[in-house]
Amino acid sequence: MAPTGLYSRFKAYYTGEKDPEVPPVSTTTAVALLVLYTLIYVLPFYISSTTRPSPQLSRDAPSVIRGRIRSVTLSCIICSVTTFVILSSVEHGDPFQSLHLMGYYPIGLDETVKTVALTAILFAGPLFEAGIAEGGWRDWIRLRGVNETVSGWIGWRNYVAGPLTEEVLFRSASVPLLLLSQVSNARIIFLTPVVFGLAHVHHFYEFRITHPHTSIIAALLRSLLQFSYTTLFGGYVTFIYMRSGSLLSVILVHAFCNWRGLPRFWGRISAAETVMGPDVGEGKRSEDNPTKNSNDDKLAIVWDIAYYLILLFGAVAWYKSLWTLTESDSALTTF
Repeated sequence: MAPTGLYSRFKAYYTGEKDPEVPPVSTTTAVALLVLYTLIYVLPFYISSTTRPSPQLSRDAPSVIRGRIRSVTLSCIICSVTTFVILSSVEHGDPFQSLHLMGYYPIGLDETVKTVALTAILFAGPLFEAGIAEGGWRDWIRLRGVNETVSGWIGWRNYVAGPLTEEVLFRSASVPLLLLSQVSNARIIFLTPVVFGLAHVHHFYEFRITHPHTSIIAALLRSLLQFSYTTLFGGYVTFIYMRSGSLLSVILVHAFCNWRGLPRFWGRISAAETVMGPDVGEGKRSEDNPTKNSNDDKLAIVWDIAYYLILLFGAVAWYKSLWTLTESDSALTTF
């Protein structure tokens, strides 16, 4: 059964029923808080010499990762408590409804399974490439390398701390405020991802510091590509969050996408990486295996044909399943 109170007011608004009351939080205030949350998340990276990158200290250094995880954890606590207090303080608000709007209750195990499966369908091509063409399925079945990957600081950042803190901030703490201000579904889906994408632009500065010999054009293209796919990804998980009402769903979808990385849209299987770097061309999983040979022998052309066909069919199947596999009684709004 869907929660009442705030939820019923949102539902009435989005289904076209008139709500004569002024929104408890103005759109300007909600957007300002979203920008403030982003600054609280990113700016501390550059305040302390422990977390600030330099030519001698990469963002992948264990000390930097540890310091940043402590920083973003504190930022998420501050922003989440702020959102919880606002949601619980408005008329008809109460703690349980606030926890629902923030994706904590119900947990949404069924929604999580369906949305991760939906994302796996979209990534059918990359899963085929890594699992079948490159033979990785044997390691997946045995869970070989999972402990080594997650126990390392880069793996912990990419697959645990990053997905958890980013989804807590950009979905759990931010989306309910926009719903409270009665922003339309479309604007929420397209607005929060832009801020999410901009929150990654600072990587351009860090890349220039640690890769001073890379041309500025290549660095700009790298950042533009990263901004583009993080914005698209942000829209996707925002849609899932609003449809499922489950924070766990978007955290695991985020971790899955970090594991697989950006799908290959051109080139041959096992083609060399581009100058844009492994975290753009191959996905964040490459950071955990920096010694992988990028000049492996290319497979027969039939493997490439199979990959692109599976990539296409996966995209079509994902589109057809999008509404079905994201449907939930715990949805935060009606589309």
